[in-house]
Amino acid sequence: MTAPFKPPSGQEGFFWKTKTLEEMSNAEWESLCDGCARCCLEKLEDEDTGKIYFTHVSCRLLDAELCACKDYANRSDKVPDCVRLTPENVRTLSWLPPSCGYKLVAEGRDLYWWHPLISGDPNTVHEAGVSVRGRVQGTENEIADADLEDHIVQWPALLPKRARLKKRPA
Repeated sequence: MTAPFKPPSGQEGFFWKTKTLEEMSNAEWESLCDGCARCCLEKLEDEDTGKIYFTHVSCRLLDAELCACKDYANRSDKVPDCVRLTPENVRTLSWLPPSCGYKLVAEGRDLYWWHPLISGDPNTVHEAGVSVRGRVQGTENEIADADLEDHIVQWPALLPKRARLKKRPA
């Protein structure tokens, strides 16, 4: 039996193509995060179907303009249900957005043009329309759990058209 066709990659030789997730240094692992902050949005799960619904409500520690945690080092202490991504769980978490660098690498796929490791610019994630910047409508401290159903949105589970382009638009 022959191996399935693997499309050529323009990213061969980069650490995320040469190392497994488990082999990466802490700095390499952390650099896989594109800074979109979609994983910092509150999510609801349908108990019957297991389907995940994103909201435009963020974790209380998210700085929605910077798309960064206000206390990353202590996030697990301050937000006990904060999920720390690991090589094991990125392969199984159903709620990671389709653009997530961890998910893409775990699946053996290339990073998008706007990922800071490719573009060299942390702002391209915002330019591509992938980040939560300008889209968060409140934090978990401001919006009651009982009201989260009223804040369900589709966009975090989708990839904007300009983000799907093969290269940065001129």
